[in-house]
Amino acid sequence: VQLQASGGGSVQAGGSLRLSCAASGRSFIGYDMGWFRQAPGKEREFVASIPWDGSNEYYADFVKGRFTISRDNAKNTVYLQLNSMKPEDTAVYSCAADNRPIRLRLGTPDYWGQGTLVTVSS
Repeated sequence: VQLQASGGGSVQAGGSLRLSCAASGRSFIGYDMGWFRQAPGKEREFVASIPWDGSNEYYADFVKGRFTISRDNAKNTVYLQLNSMKPEDTAVYSCAADNRPIRLRLGTPDYWGQGTLVTVSS
């Protein structure tokens, strides 16, 4: 099972990026999927998650309407749209999945993907 994240890069403050995380090796129907980030010198933190049916979205407080999570189950892919980006959004963003939502949101999911680096300059 692999989760492959992509879409990171360098942007200026106020800019946008769209991250993608493609799952392979199994179907993730029934699995919540989410995004975490880890900034240099800081602990990894929860960013957003979405249930397998897309019925709801959960965000960290610091997102404040700037980010949007979505998923396409036909493509086994979850997305994170990053808008109005700030320098403090600079981090390695990783995707994750678990069929137990609480484990995902607590940062202890069964499946982790490798990260993609996002750098925001002022």
